[in-house]
Amino acid sequence: MKAFFVAVASAALAACAFGGAERDPASWVDPRIGASANGHTTAAAAYPFGLVQAGPDTGDFHWDYCSGYRDADRSLYGFSQTHLSGTGCPDLGDLLLLPVTGDAPARRAQVPFIKETEVAEPGHYAVTLADGTRCETAVTPHGAIWRFTYAKPGAHRLVVDTQWGLMGLEDMLRHVKRADLDMSDARGMSGSLDVVGWVSRSWHFALETDVPRTGAAELPRTDAEKGPRYALDFDIPEGGTLTVRLAISANGVAAAKRNLAAELAGRGFDEVKASARAAWNELLSVAAIPGADDAAKTSFYTSLYHLFFQPNDISDHGEKPFYSTFSTWDTFRAAHPLYTILVPGRVPGMVDSMLEQGRRTGHMPIWTLWGRDNQCMIGTHSIPVIVDWFLKDSFSRKERKGRKNEWLNNPVNPVNPVKKDYWLAAYAQIKDTLTKPHKGRIKERWDLVDRYGYYPFDVIKGESVSRLLECAYDDWCAGKMAEKLGFAEDAAFFFRRSENWRNVFDKTERLVRGRDSNGGWRTPFDPLALGHGADLENDFTEGNSWQYTWHVMQNPEGLVAAFGGKNAFAERLDRLFRLPDTVEGAGFTGDVSGLIGQYAHGNEPGHHTAYFFQYAGRGDRTAEIVREVFDKFYLPKPDGLCGNDDCGQMSAWYIFSAMGLYPFNPCGGEYVLGAPQLPKVVLRLAGGGTFAIVAKNLSRANMYVKSVALNGSPLAGFAIRHEDIMGGGELVFEMCSDPKEAR
Repeated sequence: MKAFFVAVASAALAACAFGGAERDPASWVDPRIGASANGHTTAAAAYPFGLVQAGPDTGDFHWDYCSGYRDADRSLYGFSQTHLSGTGCPDLGDLLLLPVTGDAPARRAQVPFIKETEVAEPGHYAVTLADGTRCETAVTPHGAIWRFTYAKPGAHRLVVDTQWGLMGLEDMLRHVKRADLDMSDARGMSGSLDVVGWVSRSWHFALETDVPRTGAAELPRTDAEKGPRYALDFDIPEGGTLTVRLAISANGVAAAKRNLAAELAGRGFDEVKASARAAWNELLSVAAIPGADDAAKTSFYTSLYHLFFQPNDISDHGEKPFYSTFSTWDTFRAAHPLYTILVPGRVPGMVDSMLEQGRRTGHMPIWTLWGRDNQCMIGTHSIPVIVDWFLKDSFSRKERKGRKNEWLNNPVNPVNPVKKDYWLAAYAQIKDTLTKPHKGRIKERWDLVDRYGYYPFDVIKGESVSRLLECAYDDWCAGKMAEKLGFAEDAAFFFRRSENWRNVFDKTERLVRGRDSNGGWRTPFDPLALGHGADLENDFTEGNSWQYTWHVMQNPEGLVAAFGGKNAFAERLDRLFRLPDTVEGAGFTGDVSGLIGQYAHGNEPGHHTAYFFQYAGRGDRTAEIVREVFDKFYLPKPDGLCGNDDCGQMSAWYIFSAMGLYPFNPCGGEYVLGAPQLPKVVLRLAGGGTFAIVAKNLSRANMYVKSVALNGSPLAGFAIRHEDIMGGGELVFEMCSDPKEAR
């Protein structure tokens, strides 16, 4: 109770400090944005970084239902307690509940609901079924409280389905490998299950009802189904309610029961709902956008909401955080740099979790879910996340004071001795991951990279160029860490390997291109042909040559020079945005969406590309493309996202770009300037104070940046550093309408 009042008070104080807004930040959030088309978000009620996301499952088949929910649907299977947001693969959907009046269905079937009654907001979800039953939930970090109000007379039941999971109906029937349930308490139920989906995992639950059940009947199941379905009977009058409190754990039934007792015992529905909203308001108030219109506020705060939906803390109540749901192939690009600005207090826990995950598996994580690495995608992009925090946090405040840019850029600067052993151990893990083979790592072949300087496509069948480019970026990050720690020989090795992009850059075509083990270029060569998958004849991952040529964030000046200089580079880059917006090629290409020419904003490898124009002296083109992306691909409606939100990465791009900057190289703390899309953004800094970003004279016509000043002084160049932001102050953009006046 005390924590609840503290959270409410903190949120109120934050609102006052930011101008006393009439509406709280949570009121601007619309969780259904991205819940149609390719966004793959969910309307489920979530707690910031929480384990539980309780809400409706309107479908459980094929790629469209990765989150289990589509806004256009008007029927549902029930309400499960865990959901992913914006991913490209489905999983979770644990413990499906469905209130029933009358006979329980023998088979799973969709139940109509009244769309107009649906409420989706931070920490709370509600909807009325076609029979009038009102279904409401609010959440805590590890649990949910459900309130079912039965509108019609008859036998009132609750179906509890432990077999259900979000992975396609056929796979769902087989995904439970073991189920151990305890129904000895008439007011309770608990269980432990082993399941196989995107990852193999165990999950555990404890459930209690406010009234005892009067009966329990197991519903029919197939021979393949190990998880039972029960219809629980309750003596509830017409118009009466059933309250269900439940908690989930990744660590055992006893832990689930402790979570239930700590977070939900004795608490009413409205209290839990208010507490969740207060937690969201406290977190969302890290940024204020005075002067923005309603549509912009909805898009901005919903993006913040999706950013903070994960990673999920899968430790139990009161324990040291252990974060999972790290979609790092996506999120290393902007989401994790944004965490270091907005919630730096959580970042050490994220880094600790990645390092612990690496110790458990023997290699640094790629894509972790519930403490398991599914190894989805390419590269090992937990490495840039860890190194970025090392570069931002490993030096003492005393070392930073009065030295502004020097402390990050000076390789001989001493590491904070309190953390030196920690970072040395982290570096050892990174070096091991990037230099040695590891069991089960199907997409790493360092022997080939070191022998050829690239992945030969006649040895590596699929994704050879993309794998090389992504790994080269990880190498650069490892080199920066080795350099700071004083390992000069290692640094030289990794920096040298980070330049392997040159080995697949065809100067004749002025594009990246596959090569065989004899050094020959792939022929025939179609730079528009998309590819994906290790087992298909292609050189790219969810992309093509035009889209991946710019994947050299670690050395933009080198890539510009490889094209023959700024003018030639700008001309070639500009063509990317003017090519036909075709989607063609082998393998899965559904993620290649949000096209402007061949630029695909709906997929992450190109998210930095518009900012590449700054390195060619064409900030006007950056401004034009950013504006076009905002106008087309970030709209405050269910189909307003052009691609998977991918655990907050699409949302992070929006937030950064709305402010007028972007972590072009997401490791090391430099942000390339773009063109702000909001008149003012005020960031509330963790150490106290604020950093304000102001766009003077911003309008539809005034999209270009004429000048920039940092704390009253004209800014040279087109970038600011992390410490410029975290030290507080003001960044002022002077906007204009003439691209010829753009800086």
